Amino acid sequence: MALQLTTFDVADYLDSEEAIAEYLSQVMADGDDDELLRALGHIAKARGMSQLAKDAGVGRESLYKALKPGATPGYATVGKVVRALGFRMAVKPVTKQKAAAAAKKPKTSAAVTAAKKAKSAAAGAGRLKGTRARA
Repeated sequence: MALQLTTFDVADYLDSEEAIAEYLSQVMADGDDDELLRALGHIAKARGMSQLAKDAGVGRESLYKALKPGATPGYATVGKVVRALGFRMAVKPVTKQKAAAAAKKPKTSAAVTAAKKAKSAAAGAGRLKGTRARA
């Protein structure tokens, strides 16, 4: 008997406000920026990317780009998306041990690569303007 596998899509399981809120809460608790973007992308897919873009007041293509892992959307963009989804972000205190551990968390290779690209782009832009960029 052959084993049949099906494709897993988390968006298929984001069918209620409670499921979406729990998913976002868990992802945000982990503190991984790329995972947050991925999660918002899954939620946008579950809700409908075009409608979410319209509700957030951003272009659909811009929303796709902003929610792509490795992207660096601004706080305003993330805030608009979260509010358009019908949620709000909240801050809770963590113990000092957890905060220290999170601060010492090593950067992922994607984050390091993105930082290097940003530094290189800033240096290139400075040379084009006749000034030297400082990083």
